Amino acid sequence: MTHVVVLADTHIRRGSSRRLSDAAYAHLEEADVILHAGDVVVGDVLDELAGFATVHAVLGNNDADLVGLLPETRLLTLDGVRIGMIHDSGASTGRAGRLRRRFPDADVVVFGHSHIPWDTEGVDGQVLFNPGSPTERRSQPHRTMGTLDVDDGVVVARQIHQV
Repeated sequence: MTHVVVLADTHIRRGSSRRLSDAAYAHLEEADVILHAGDVVVGDVLDELAGFATVHAVLGNNDADLVGLLPETRLLTLDGVRIGMIHDSGASTGRAGRLRRRFPDADVVVFGHSHIPWDTEGVDGQVLFNPGSPTERRSQPHRTMGTLDVDDGVVVARQIHQV
């Protein structure tokens, strides 16, 4: 089984006092793989995450320093589960169909941008997963991040965690 920690919208800038919470670090300690769905802002964050596990990230709209270093989308396979990644999935209306067309072979699509945690099944059971933000909750009641447990081509568990 592979334990995947999913982040998005960390918005940690160089020299800022903003940081991940102790609860977020506790989840990172358990990671086999880390996915970051954009708005990393500075590469130092990716370097720090890489100290915990292998990191796969995509470019967010606030990632000007990472243009050319991160792709806008990514498709990877973890323990037999195909995972698509994008920062901005667009409006919630039509999202499921749009993401199925964008990632037709993905079992799971991880996205960010809205800071709204989202864990649902879309077209043909494709999992749509937005971990929210662990640092900037905006209109949400809590800061959040996510985890996925994948094993032999199956998503065994998925969860949004308050951090």
